[in-house]
Amino acid sequence: MRSPRLAALELRRFGRGRLPRAALVALLLLPLLYGALYLWSFWDPYGRLDKIPVALVNEDTGAKAKGQEVDAGRQIVRGLRDSDTFDWQETDARHAREGVENGTYYLSLTLPADLSSRIASNAGDKTGTGTLDVRTNDANNYIVGQISRTVFSEVRSAASTRATRSFLDRIFVSFSDLHDQTSKAAGGADKLKNGSDEAGSGAGKLVSGLADAQDGGDGLVRGLGTLDAGAADLASGAGKVADGTGELAGKVNKAAGQLGPFLRENQKSLGEAAGLVADGAGTVRAHLDDLVKAAPEAAREARTASATLDKVYAEQCGARRSASPAPGATPSGAPSSGATGPSPACPALAEAKKAAARVATVSGDLDTLIGERGGVDGLDHDLATLTTQARALQKQAPHLADDLDTAVARINALDKGAQRVADGADRLRTGIGTARTGATTLDEGLGALHSGAGDLSAGLRRLSDGSGTLANGLHEGAGKIPDYGDDARAAHAGAMADPVRLASHDLHKAPNYGTGFAPYFIPLALWVGAMVAYMLIAPLNRRALATGTTAARATLASWLPVVALGFAQAGALMAVLHWGIGLDLERPVATIAFLFLVTACFAALVQWLNAQFGAAGRILVLALLMLQLTSAGGTYPVETSPAFFHALHPFLPMSYVVEALRRLVTGGGLGPVWEGCAVLGGFTLAALALTAWRARRAQVWTVERLHPELSL
Repeated sequence: MRSPRLAALELRRFGRGRLPRAALVALLLLPLLYGALYLWSFWDPYGRLDKIPVALVNEDTGAKAKGQEVDAGRQIVRGLRDSDTFDWQETDARHAREGVENGTYYLSLTLPADLSSRIASNAGDKTGTGTLDVRTNDANNYIVGQISRTVFSEVRSAASTRATRSFLDRIFVSFSDLHDQTSKAAGGADKLKNGSDEAGSGAGKLVSGLADAQDGGDGLVRGLGTLDAGAADLASGAGKVADGTGELAGKVNKAAGQLGPFLRENQKSLGEAAGLVADGAGTVRAHLDDLVKAAPEAAREARTASATLDKVYAEQCGARRSASPAPGATPSGAPSSGATGPSPACPALAEAKKAAARVATVSGDLDTLIGERGGVDGLDHDLATLTTQARALQKQAPHLADDLDTAVARINALDKGAQRVADGADRLRTGIGTARTGATTLDEGLGALHSGAGDLSAGLRRLSDGSGTLANGLHEGAGKIPDYGDDARAAHAGAMADPVRLASHDLHKAPNYGTGFAPYFIPLALWVGAMVAYMLIAPLNRRALATGTTAARATLASWLPVVALGFAQAGALMAVLHWGIGLDLERPVATIAFLFLVTACFAALVQWLNAQFGAAGRILVLALLMLQLTSAGGTYPVETSPAFFHALHPFLPMSYVVEALRRLVTGGGLGPVWEGCAVLGGFTLAALALTAWRARRAQVWTVERLHPELSL
């Protein structure tokens, strides 16, 4: 009979009755007790740390640093509550101590009263270190104590970083303030340099200006000397003017004393006479044309009449003129014709002769005047001027006396003014002399000031050079002092407070605790499944042995049923782990295929131990399981195990199963998988060969088989 048929017959036996069927179901589900339930129980313990009650005592009273409130305790408490690391329960020190002792709290964290003051002291001259008091009790739970040490180490680091960040932030603020003040000082030095440059330039101009002023002072002294001489001449001339105006005033006053009464008495007559002159001139102007026409004829007639009278006078009075010249005789002195004495008409003739001569003269003069004045137009203009002036005199005649008084008063005022000018000229001469003395002193002072301005200019140049050097140094120093903004200051403070950070790069990160331990508990469950299976199924098929079939067929007849059950166990276990608990496989198909190989290998090993050693083989199966669990490195790295387990590690199949499943579940290179397949294949073939060798010997019945020394 072939091995598969024998295996089927072996499995069919579990279908007879309810108890065998129940045993088969239990056999299929037994690996879940070791795999699924165990993994489920601590699938993600670190994700549920917030369920662990921990006492939190905040006794910090706060402090002040640089005028700012520091409350490190409150900040740490807020950070712990936001972290949800534990179930933080705030209480006092006594209840926390009692709670840790009696198990109400797994541990406690106390923030002392001087925490903030110690941290704040770092901002001053003193230094201090804050302390976080942690109380644990391993009698409550050792693992919680280990976890708490890690958690509180992170809390301490975070608190230290926060305190250091605050301290460094103040340092960087000081740097920024120092940079700003240095920059301001540099700007002030620049302004000082610019100002000193401008002052130096101004001092240079002052030196030049003072030189000019000194030259001007010399000129002023010379000019004041000249002016002093001129002032003397002015005083002399002003004295003479005053004397002249005094003499003039005396004469005018004397004339006014004489003329004033005449004008006051004859104002009316003067006005009337001026009016008559104006009227006469007007009348003449009216008959001017007739006069111009008649003037030449009148002149000729006047000359003729004069000549006639001269002749008559000569005839009538000339012969007697030698004996007794009559009064008013003609210059010729001709004697009158009579011998008896002068005629009684001679005086009248003489007067008529004179009048005719005068008329002839006047007529000639009038004719000459008309010719000399440009004819009638010139004479008319003169008469018009005479008329205007006569009218003006007629208008002014009524107040000529008053005008004379006004003129006299002005002459007197002029005399007084001339006297004051003379006095002022004397004082001016004295003042100019004083000014000349002051100008000499000023010139000497300008010379001293010019010398001092030269020294000032040199000093300002040195000040400019020094302020330039100062400005350059301050700018260079300001450039070397860091200037941080809010973001940059926070970044630098954070970097210096936490200068070294762990950059963790998980190539194939397990999402939770259970996923990390699945490669360890899955082979454990499959080993237990094979172990229990061979408690119900004989390691060597008795029917095959009784029928005389070959040892290989007999071996396979007992191995194949367990392998089939193992496949079912592996499928059920992975289904529950994936859909029930949430295990995600990086390579699901390869994982299932590999687990089938693991099931076959474990079944072969358990079969051989049971077939080879009988009842004692079951104990050896359990012992081999313990050795594999302790040397496979499923929890801690095998290098941390004692030397015995470290040496045993490469010779047991579960070591290779754990390494291969880690790569199949979480990812990574497949080298360990292929190595595991080769090792498991070798273990499987070796175990089946040894079982077949044992099956051949089992076909011979011995007393030992009939009466075993030990049966379970």
